Amino acid sequence: MSLPLVRLLQLTTPALPVGAYTYSQGLEWAIDSGRIADEASAGDWIGDVMTHSLGRFELPLLAALMRAWPAADRAEVARLNEDFLASRETRELRAETVQMGYSLTRLLLELDRFTAIAGAAEALRGVDTPAFPTAWSAAACAWRIAPAEALPAYAWAWLENQVMAAIKAVPLGQSAGQRLLAALGERIPELADAAATLPEADWSNFTPALAIASCRHETQYSRLFRS
Repeated sequence: MSLPLVRLLQLTTPALPVGAYTYSQGLEWAIDSGRIADEASAGDWIGDVMTHSLGRFELPLLAALMRAWPAADRAEVARLNEDFLASRETRELRAETVQMGYSLTRLLLELDRFTAIAGAAEALRGVDTPAFPTAWSAAACAWRIAPAEALPAYAWAWLENQVMAAIKAVPLGQSAGQRLLAALGERIPELADAAATLPEADWSNFTPALAIASCRHETQYSRLFRS
């Protein structure tokens, strides 16, 4: 087993202390409103968000960040980071990526295995308000994780968190969760491959139902999650 693979597992484990498990990205409101009520409807919602938001915007942006970091193109890193922050349509979605980016940045700057890499800490410190994909891609590049492995792993971590949110809030059983992971996980390689070469002019996170769900969640009376 190669060390980059071990580092990749470290970046995608639910044990990574960035608080991902506290967010549902609007999924909790979709459940509360009755739009998600069972395994099938949970799969439809999560699959659509994965395809039309994660796959067409967040993953292509992550791929671009993984080209900018090794090139020491700090202006490009800053631009992409600002674009991602601007793409978060609601207060909750922006707060989520800022909090997770801050937590991961703080963790990385405490890890000798990151700070010992020449220029890594200085470059990450130079980013104003790092979003989560910005900090995550900095670690992936510093630890020499190839984009071909990083993009599907990032998508898998996102998918796992969404399915776990559905298991808790619908609620679904553990077997239903595994069926969702198995079915939706099959889409990840194709999404990641397409994202790696998608021209920026074709990036899009046009998912109005997700934005509405997130807005409604901000005033939802009873909730388990922070988004």
